[in-house]
Amino acid sequence: MTNTKAPGPPPTPNRWPSLPVAEWAPTRDTLQLWTQIVGKVRMVNTPTVNHWWNVPLYLTARGLTSSLIPHQQGPCFQIDFDLQDHELKIATGAGECRKFELEGLSVAEFYARLMAHLDDLGVTTMIWPMPVEIEGAIAFDKDQVHATYDRDQAHRFWLLLVQASRIFHLFRSGFVGKSSPVHLFWGALDLAVTRFSGRTAPPYPGGAPNCGPEVMHEAYSHEVSSCGYWPGGEGEGFFYSYAYPEPPGYRNAKVIPDRAFFSDALGEFILPYEAVRTAADPDVVLLGFLQSSYEAAAACAAWDRRALERLRREW
Repeated sequence: MTNTKAPGPPPTPNRWPSLPVAEWAPTRDTLQLWTQIVGKVRMVNTPTVNHWWNVPLYLTARGLTSSLIPHQQGPCFQIDFDLQDHELKIATGAGECRKFELEGLSVAEFYARLMAHLDDLGVTTMIWPMPVEIEGAIAFDKDQVHATYDRDQAHRFWLLLVQASRIFHLFRSGFVGKSSPVHLFWGALDLAVTRFSGRTAPPYPGGAPNCGPEVMHEAYSHEVSSCGYWPGGEGEGFFYSYAYPEPPGYRNAKVIPDRAFFSDALGEFILPYEAVRTAADPDVVLLGFLQSSYEAAAACAAWDRRALERLRREW
């Protein structure tokens, strides 16, 4: 007789889930490459928007979405990652739908299935089949290496993003200047929100694999204070906050909580996700990090805070 252990209660949207990077990295890497394929489909079919805001994905009640995508010859369409049923779903404005299961697919198989369904639905889309911002990347149509998808880990990642997004939206609401949506950039698979001072910035000096300099120049064309969550590094990933261009004195500013620190290697303030998840009040801890790191950037760079901010009573 085989002894079986009853599974524990699944994580819920009201809890900050544990998600150690070392455990879920294979699923994360596969999912990131899949999101890059879907993100490129959106990018090819949409007009370029400032700072590449036409390319990210967005959270839904079930996973991630491309949002509505226009098509020059065919109907409008939308592509969704359903991270509860663990399917990719394509729906068109003509009322047609296609879907396929995510589990068990390599990146090459995912790419082939998605492209075949787009052809069948009359929304054929050609993309450059090369991942971006990834060292040693393999072309999508040839990648049989990345084929791991753990349902529970993918679902926990979505739950984590739901929690982070909730606080990011609250943080965003305290700013009346130009601000980005809360969106998932598939280049690094990070959830981010960015504030702008209104001033232009010098050309960004850095780069990323398979990204031309014009990509970063557009992304950082104006002065920013940006924050987000990245599921990389050690532990369970981390929340980050940075300013571009970095003003004098910024990296030496006091940021809360105590476990937050400035990483010279990354050029940004870091707060381990675990420090938020295990806190007595995770919301207060994360909001404190976002607000204090923004205030450091705004003060050091002399932003016109009276014109850009508004007081939130609930803070």
